Amino acid sequence: MPPFSWVVLLGLPLIGTAAVAQPEISSSVPGSRRIELSPEGTGTISEIMISPGLSTMLLFDSELQRESIELEGRQRFSLVDVGQATLRLMPTTSAIPGERFKLMVRFRDGAAPSTAVFLLKVHPAKAEATIEVYREQRTIETYQQEIRDARVEIFRCKEELARMVSDHGAPSGLTGILINDGLNPDGVAGQVLTRSVAMTVTRALKPTTIYSYRSSKLAAVDVRIEVETGTLPWRAEGATLKGRSGEELKILRVWQAKPILPGGPEGRVIVEAEAPAAEVHGPFSLKLWEADGPRSITLGNVTFP
Repeated sequence: MPPFSWVVLLGLPLIGTAAVAQPEISSSVPGSRRIELSPEGTGTISEIMISPGLSTMLLFDSELQRESIELEGRQRFSLVDVGQATLRLMPTTSAIPGERFKLMVRFRDGAAPSTAVFLLKVHPAKAEATIEVYREQRTIETYQQEIRDARVEIFRCKEELARMVSDHGAPSGLTGILINDGLNPDGVAGQVLTRSVAMTVTRALKPTTIYSYRSSKLAAVDVRIEVETGTLPWRAEGATLKGRSGEELKILRVWQAKPILPGGPEGRVIVEAEAPAAEVHGPFSLKLWEADGPRSITLGNVTFP
């Protein structure tokens, strides 16, 4: 047997990637208890009952790092036998009923959970003879991918926050448009598109009037919509503006003051997009959709002045 070392713990909490036990389920060995370890290390640490002079065997489904077992109060155990995937313990008569000892084992394969922690509780006469320990393994690569995905999302949120802060700090109204060079000398151009667009709408939605506007850097489509009686209110969740060759304008905002009520007055939805190039006039296809339903509006042949 290769040599291994024991580290005596002084009652300090164990930290790191130690796995803790999940609720136990039935074991495969009659009379034994089964403990399952979560890769995220959530839950409570399982207690294992031990008793002076009685043996307790832990059976693992993974190979142990035999040289890295840590046991609190090592001098209180007459037997500590570490196998390839087993650990046998027997307390001495000096172990006092009610005492608790922390036990930490490390696994050799590097998958998560990489360690497991148990609390050994001394009973005057009873000991659990066999404990089966199973791991819900998760590879290090899956954690690394999760970290990469989180970093991408954090970067996106930071960009959005910076844009919002910038918008909040700039003057609103005409002054804001002017300081951002949003106007041509001729101002903002607009046109009525109600009769020229091709409409494809889901049942119960009816665009009534459509306008388009353009400044030096921005384009907007202003759509008035009615919702038929007997249906649900409608609110636009998102929008796209696509050209015939598949290019898309970057949508900056989809504005709607409140949901459009069935049978009520028409509602207004304004879609604003970046359009810095002078030649971006269209035609485009505008699609609007709701968040939690199938109803959508598609307007073809959308052009800008």
